[in-house]
Amino acid sequence: MPASADRSPLWYDPQFVLLASARTVSVLGNGFARVALAFAVLALPGATPGRLSLVLACQALPQLMFILVGGVIADRMSRARLMVVADVVGAGAYAGLAGLVLSGHAPLILVCALAVVAGTATALFSPAMDGLVPLVVPAGRLQEANGMLRVGTNSSLLLGLALSGVVVAWIGAGWALALNAVSFVVSAVLTARLRVPGRAARTSSGWDDLREGWSAFSSRQWLWVVVAQYAVVVAALNANVGVLGPLVAEEELGGARAWSVIVAAQALGTIAGAGLAARVRVRRPVLVAVLATFPAALPIALLAASAPVWLVAVTMFCSGVAADVFAVLWSTTIQREIPEEALSRVSSYEWFGSLAFAPLGLLAAGPTADAIGTRQSLAACATLIAIATCAALLSPQVRGLAPAATSSVAQRRDEAPTVGEDKAQ
Repeated sequence: MPASADRSPLWYDPQFVLLASARTVSVLGNGFARVALAFAVLALPGATPGRLSLVLACQALPQLMFILVGGVIADRMSRARLMVVADVVGAGAYAGLAGLVLSGHAPLILVCALAVVAGTATALFSPAMDGLVPLVVPAGRLQEANGMLRVGTNSSLLLGLALSGVVVAWIGAGWALALNAVSFVVSAVLTARLRVPGRAARTSSGWDDLREGWSAFSSRQWLWVVVAQYAVVVAALNANVGVLGPLVAEEELGGARAWSVIVAAQALGTIAGAGLAARVRVRRPVLVAVLATFPAALPIALLAASAPVWLVAVTMFCSGVAADVFAVLWSTTIQREIPEEALSRVSSYEWFGSLAFAPLGLLAAGPTADAIGTRQSLAACATLIAIATCAALLSPQVRGLAPAATSSVAQRRDEAPTVGEDKAQ
């Protein structure tokens, strides 16, 4: 690991530049894929909204089902190597989807199968990525690195989403999916050039590793409390962004154009928030992170109150800023507090818990809006976010965990001898 005393800009560190470049390119391609996959499926013969939902579900469910497996694997082998494997698998999946769409013959079962492969690749990639950052960046600069990484990925995602419609209209959804496959290949090549410490072979079974990861996760009150909070928050946000927000925009705000302004404002806020979070220094990062969740409820409440578009957009920008302040402080705290050898497994439990109710939020939003009304459903989502956040603040560890408590962990990690350089990387 680089010496923590080195205070030169992180952009001068070639290892960090490789990691940041790989993530930026990959996320840019994913921005294309979000739009391209939907339009590609809808352009197929016999396409219906139900078929699109099925394909998207086939992509999303493996991310939840296999995320714990991804954490175990990432703590047993080189995380950089696993990320390369995941990128190659993802490239193959999107190349296959592109080929099916471009050929004009795309049986639903094959499209769903490739969507499952793409989702599985994400499940393998995410815990490995979370565990790789502390191996590339000094412990004392993790917050700065996480902020810079999120500025790059948020900017590239926004650019990808903005350009995707133009690309789909210009060259077609199939070629847009092919571009995403290329982005995965570029990410794999860049990640393969990373040089990170290797790790000793583990003799324990995968089940033992899974239990050890659970013990490391469940023994930290601040960790499982915030994950439980975000299981509710993410479900409410998914219901708003995926269903209720577009519904109220269509009914009262003028349709897709108004909703696109609101969503774009939030995306811009995430870029500003990541830049702010890279620099801010706080005494109690988990407390500040949890408090930064409250702004997420405000634009939802304003939508429920039929506020004008400009006011909702302003609050969505602020919620985007707060969301990335949370994300950077949260990621940094986990990376500092959790022993390196268990980091990916703990990250996988964090991912699993936070996303556990996300599909439920999407599934329940439509029927709830039909039963009690769209505005009432939005008000319920805002209330759930506020209640879950207040409940998290009841935890003494959430309120009291301070960086001073993490310094010994970070110091032990920095001073630990490396197992040996991973020659495969």
